[in-house]
Amino acid sequence: MPDLQPDAMQLQMVSIAVVLKEIGYDIQVFSFGDGPVHSVWQTINVSVEALATATKQEIAIDWLDYSGILVNSLESGRLISCLFQEPFKTVPVIWTIHERSLALHLSRYAADGQLQLLNDWKQVFSRASVVVFPTYLMTIIYSALDAGNFIVIPGFPAEAWEAENSAIQKGHYLRENMGYSPEDFVIAIVGSQFTYSGMLIEHALILEGLVPLVQKFSYLNSSLRIGILSANLTGAYRTSLEALAQAVGIANCIIENIIIDGDTINLIDVADIVIYGSFLEEQSFPNVLMRAMSQGKLVVAPDLRMISKYVVNGVNGYIFPKEKIGMLAKILLEVVSNGKLSNFAQQVASVGKSQVRNLMASETTHGYVSLLEKVLNFPSEVASPKPITEIPLILREEWQWNLFVNIRENSHNRSFSSYKMLDKLEERWIYSSSANISADFEETFSSIAWEEEKEVEIANAKKRIEEEELKDRTEQPHGTWEEVYKSAKRADRTKNELHERDDRELERTGQPLCIYEPYFGEGAWPFLHQNSLYRGIDLSTKGRRPGADDIDASSRLPLLSNPYYRAVLGEYGAFFALANRVDRVHKNAWIGFQSWRASARKARLSKNAEAALLEAIQKQRHGDALYFWVRMDKDPRNSQQLDFWAFCDAINAGNCRFAVTETLRRMYRMQLDWNSLPHMPNDGDSWSVMHSWVLPTKSFLEFVMFSRMFVDAMDAQMYDEHHKSGHCFLSISKDKQCYSRLLELLVNVWVYHSARRMVYVNPESGAMQEQHRLKHRRGQMWIRWFSHETLKGMDEDLAEEADSDHSVRRWLWPSTGEIFWQGIYERERNIRQQEKERRKQRSKDKILRIKQRTRQKTLGKYIKPPPDGTGHLNTTRTR
Repeated sequence: MPDLQPDAMQLQMVSIAVVLKEIGYDIQVFSFGDGPVHSVWQTINVSVEALATATKQEIAIDWLDYSGILVNSLESGRLISCLFQEPFKTVPVIWTIHERSLALHLSRYAADGQLQLLNDWKQVFSRASVVVFPTYLMTIIYSALDAGNFIVIPGFPAEAWEAENSAIQKGHYLRENMGYSPEDFVIAIVGSQFTYSGMLIEHALILEGLVPLVQKFSYLNSSLRIGILSANLTGAYRTSLEALAQAVGIANCIIENIIIDGDTINLIDVADIVIYGSFLEEQSFPNVLMRAMSQGKLVVAPDLRMISKYVVNGVNGYIFPKEKIGMLAKILLEVVSNGKLSNFAQQVASVGKSQVRNLMASETTHGYVSLLEKVLNFPSEVASPKPITEIPLILREEWQWNLFVNIRENSHNRSFSSYKMLDKLEERWIYSSSANISADFEETFSSIAWEEEKEVEIANAKKRIEEEELKDRTEQPHGTWEEVYKSAKRADRTKNELHERDDRELERTGQPLCIYEPYFGEGAWPFLHQNSLYRGIDLSTKGRRPGADDIDASSRLPLLSNPYYRAVLGEYGAFFALANRVDRVHKNAWIGFQSWRASARKARLSKNAEAALLEAIQKQRHGDALYFWVRMDKDPRNSQQLDFWAFCDAINAGNCRFAVTETLRRMYRMQLDWNSLPHMPNDGDSWSVMHSWVLPTKSFLEFVMFSRMFVDAMDAQMYDEHHKSGHCFLSISKDKQCYSRLLELLVNVWVYHSARRMVYVNPESGAMQEQHRLKHRRGQMWIRWFSHETLKGMDEDLAEEADSDHSVRRWLWPSTGEIFWQGIYERERNIRQQEKERRKQRSKDKILRIKQRTRQKTLGKYIKPPPDGTGHLNTTRTR
């Protein structure tokens, strides 16, 4: 709700909520502002939470906790911006809009060139699963924003609500303000909301039916005034209407008040009779007649299907056949006596006033219940809603007026506030556009000193230009390409060697524990920690936090780049990503995980609990143990306090035990008739849920080794059907997260049967309590099945098969982590030895070739010639 001020929208939604609660729905109300209706919601046992801000970064709500969201009014549309990002993009949103204000602005956006603002509204409307309007006219005026998700659920108590409040405010002075005397008998002729070519003919027929009544008033010397409402009030139309009136004998002074649509309420308030002058068949009861009946006016209308469905002739109004206009004259002569309404006609109008207060309440309630059944996908543990026919009639056929008795006088003007909201949004959008900044419709605009910001930007630009000019004038040393290349390589090496690590990364290096928080998308950011004890791991490729030392899971495990497996594994995919060559990213002795959803439920570790956990780890108080802090018996999904396997069945469409049994049979390659299930006792202790636990890193790798084989066996039995149709026997409907709910509980099975201790840590105080003590497990554990030797042997067998089998068959296990067995190590060692031997042999061959190389014999002794100028060698020197 946009706020908690009393108005017709609050009355409608409270009435619908009462029915939904009777059917079996659980409801939570969020509001951007408080008000008197807060007490009304509390009266029907619905909790209300006020949202202190409208910015999506600070609205820390886990929308995945809800099967759907009902957004009411244009003002609440700002909440939809929180639902554009993962993981909330798939949450069903039903947006109910009663205001026409935005529709009146749309044409101006196009005319003023504000196409980006128009596109932003289109994006918001397309995010809603369904946009609900109370009238068919609104689907037409909002057609520019239609993304194929518009529907109409007729019935809205706005007219009845406004009529009760306007009666107090206007008093007896309205007639004088409109030019009518207290003695005037006023007839209002109203028509359809739609404009069509036959309106003038229909008005002529109605005026013809009024002629006998006009003549009767003329005979009684009483004053009769006729007001005709028309949205098509052109000069030609008015002239034609006056000519028709004169043609049938009605003076212009009687129908001198031809009023446009904006004065509908005022004319109806002062009228004695309201005649519906349109013969157009519509799909819902006309709002103008609801307004008239709410004011206690006598309604006379043709026998159109949607009117005769609610107006019974002579009971709460009068109906005349549209083919026999003479019946209209007969009805008018009967209901008017001595220039006033007859007593019987006043009783009919009174009955209409009492009945219209809840007119179409049943259609509205049934419409919303039917819509929710079609749009919402209920989790496996949720019971199906009861049929609405089992709800008492007084709840589903009447608005809850009794709850608003003491607060109706403080009625809120919703239309005015929606216009105000749109004006502010337009101002901010224009302001941001003029400042050359991208206008983001989803964000709340911050207050920025635009002039000062502009001056700073201009100064920086001047300084940058001056520096570039000075740089051009300075002599630059020129070197060879070789020197430039060496300099670039040197800088690159220096950059890699001087890897700057932030403070959190440095602190994490010396810690015994690191807790990873898997998340998917920007919507989970408000629930993640910022200190060094925690580290985020992003399961998507686009939703990483800027500036944070988060891990990209898909880069560590390519399997998570596949949308199918990223969805079915859920947060479990983070286990496989971290375990894949774990030493490259995790160097701590202990490893932990905390779901962002646990933080959203305020179940995360406090400072005291963190300190107690670190102390227990450092002192090795419980040895090789699993510490967890989110208990199954406190889980909202386990309101009936079910035991382990019953709870697993409840959240997996009743097929958890069968799936685990079949998966273990495939995993351990047992016989087809094997149907044993690991014993998980109901001994008064609890189990871990929501992936919030801590383990020694060595034990974590062993758990992942078991998990990889388990998931591979589960995938072998479910993939074909689930991938083709979307149906999975672990869910009652199509479900992309097929495996995730069962895998959420798998760590308990492995810890219990691998003889490890389980310790519950109170997330607030840090107090620790061991669960399912080892001495009570004797004779119940499958130690041989879950021992390290057994799992390691199975893992090596799979690795050998994957290493030797180069077929193209689909097999999940090789994609979930590293493939290693002793044969790979020996083969790599042999390959290295063979390469070494080849290098030695090449050296020997080279030396041998040098030794065996053929050399040419010497042809003769070389005699060095004498230097120049020494003369002939045989010349004797003369003394």
